[in-house]
Amino acid sequence: MTQTQVLLKHLRKAGSITQREALLDHGVQSLTRRITELRDAGFNIHSSMRAHPVTGQRYCRYILGTPEKL
Repeated sequence: MTQTQVLLKHLRKAGSITQREALLDHGVQSLTRRITELRDAGFNIHSSMRAHPVTGQRYCRYILGTPEKL
């Protein structure tokens, strides 16, 4: 299974993913590239910038939209 397929499976199950989740759970180091590949394949993926409630560090959460494909 490719990294892109692994991420799509995660998005379908959980609905969203962050860089940290991609790296720690799936060993994917280049999440932005894999998200671009999914978007290029027609998947409806939104990004949402957030801040960690304790540290204030900003991060991006990628969310699989509805409908799944555009």
